[in-house]
Amino acid sequence: MDAPISQVSFGHTQDGTPVQLYTLRNRGGLEARISDYGGIIVSLKVPDRNGHIDDVLLGFDDIDGYLTRSPYFGAIVGRYCNRIANATFSLDGHSYTLAANNGPNSLHGGRKGFDKMVWQAATSVSPTALTLNYLSKDGEEGYPGNLQVKAVYSVTDDNGLRLDLTATTDKPTVVNLTQHPYFNLAGKGDVLGHQVQIDADRFTPVSSALIPTGELRLVDGTAFDFRRPTAIGARIEQGDEQLQRGHGYDHNYVLNHPMGHLDVVARASEPASGRVLEVSTTEPGLQFYTGNHLNGIKGKGGHVYDKRSGFCLEAQHFPDSPNQPEFPTVTLNPGQVYRNTIVFRFPSPSSHHG
Repeated sequence: MDAPISQVSFGHTQDGTPVQLYTLRNRGGLEARISDYGGIIVSLKVPDRNGHIDDVLLGFDDIDGYLTRSPYFGAIVGRYCNRIANATFSLDGHSYTLAANNGPNSLHGGRKGFDKMVWQAATSVSPTALTLNYLSKDGEEGYPGNLQVKAVYSVTDDNGLRLDLTATTDKPTVVNLTQHPYFNLAGKGDVLGHQVQIDADRFTPVSSALIPTGELRLVDGTAFDFRRPTAIGARIEQGDEQLQRGHGYDHNYVLNHPMGHLDVVARASEPASGRVLEVSTTEPGLQFYTGNHLNGIKGKGGHVYDKRSGFCLEAQHFPDSPNQPEFPTVTLNPGQVYRNTIVFRFPSPSSHHG
């Protein structure tokens, strides 16, 4: 039986709202600490091939870091993760204006997205699962509809941290949620030596404003081909126009699997520690981001997070989908349920060779 959830105070938000930190553990040595502020995974501790436990997530020792200087470390991102061009979209003949917080674009839900909200926690549903609820009111950050969001975190027997996201609305709206952990499977240093594999034949190239052009480009023969395990640093400095626009990898991959099926879509491994990460999701896209804008953020235990000291594999719908009718729809209507399941699993290092 997995250990029941334990709970401690994690401090307060700037307006005095108390914040709690919940710990989930399984028998395999996996420990996840999750805050009701932003649904943030504050730490994720997993053993290496010698049984040494390390925290494989970038983040902060206390709530203050998350309140003041976090680039979405470990947070649930919404109501719309990633970018919406020119911070506007139309739905059913109505035009909606969002906060432009990323140049002309709206990024990760706006100025005060789901990552900056205190969610309502409930552990009584299951003693080994943490349920977080948030009501995003009609008009919040410019989005239509009262959106009731539920996030359920659980640890699995096979060393996974599972997140089931669901949402319902009372008015047509757009929804795109993700979890935004920055991983470093070595626990420190840069991630250029990590080997990454993504099950995608295509990616969505971006304009100079980092908005998808609408093209679904084949990865074949490009620096974006991660169909076989490839070091993050192998081609990141190539003079590719797309890499220059993102200052490295900051692109959405078009996953090969059928949307709605929970499948392993990406894998990362770190040779020195032997740690392996498998990412499963039901989503059609995966944003691969290589921490290109980390610039000396002081994090846990005095660690300084410089450029490329973490990487993200964010399971989601494609960026700017509300403005790109060719992309899978992100519209949610009353009576429908939005669902996104994400699993971060750490197979036992001893069972993998090479």
